[in-house]
Amino acid sequence: MRARVAAISGSSRGIGRAIALELAREGYQVVINYHKSKAGAEEVLEQIEAEGGTGIIVGADVSSSAGAQHFIETAVNSFGKIEVLVNNAGVNKDQLMLKISDEEWRQIIDSNLGSAFYCSRWALKNMLRRRYGRIINISSVVGLGGNAGQAHYAAAKSGLMGLTCSIAKEYGRRGVTANLVAPGYIQTDMTAALNDSQKSRIAEGIALGRLGTPADVAGVVAFLASPRADYINGTVIRVDGGLSSI
Repeated sequence: MRARVAAISGSSRGIGRAIALELAREGYQVVINYHKSKAGAEEVLEQIEAEGGTGIIVGADVSSSAGAQHFIETAVNSFGKIEVLVNNAGVNKDQLMLKISDEEWRQIIDSNLGSAFYCSRWALKNMLRRRYGRIINISSVVGLGGNAGQAHYAAAKSGLMGLTCSIAKEYGRRGVTANLVAPGYIQTDMTAALNDSQKSRIAEGIALGRLGTPADVAGVVAFLASPRADYINGTVIRVDGGLSSI
């Protein structure tokens, strides 16, 4: 049996990097996407190949339809198919709502929500022909409950829930499932700027008493991509260490 193909947007670092590595270890041929960090993407591919895996890197700004098309079509042209799409690309820039410029609003919406729509639309063309596909959108607990200083980010991540459920309902009968993963506080570049005191206060509000790791999220994504999750569709899985239970 030929290895399945997984494309992960925004996979040169952080959660996306961990997802690419985990899926490669599960036997997937992976398509690593980057926008600005080519060196980071090359490091991910080097590690995958060092562990015996296979993959390619694709530079593309998936916040535009043309960039997403290039990303997906390169994946299909390289491996002949795409079976798993992980929409992880996104950026954030904290700002109080009244200070968010029109440009900042569009940037955050396009990078977090627009990219998932564009990549999914292009990937669905191949998935539907094969009557098989797994679309996994990476959101955030901020998208489920909002957060001060993140109105644009919360709106984009919340929008991913509507997008996910719509894909699930439109294409479930044609072999394509869509699910949402909502991480809590994860140790990435976004949390690296926090000092120890800030991290301690955050950890106090988490039932497990710690921030999560990118690997914690990657394990859930690998499960959703696997046959074990064939009957899971249109749902949200929180990976927040119990943040929501306190």
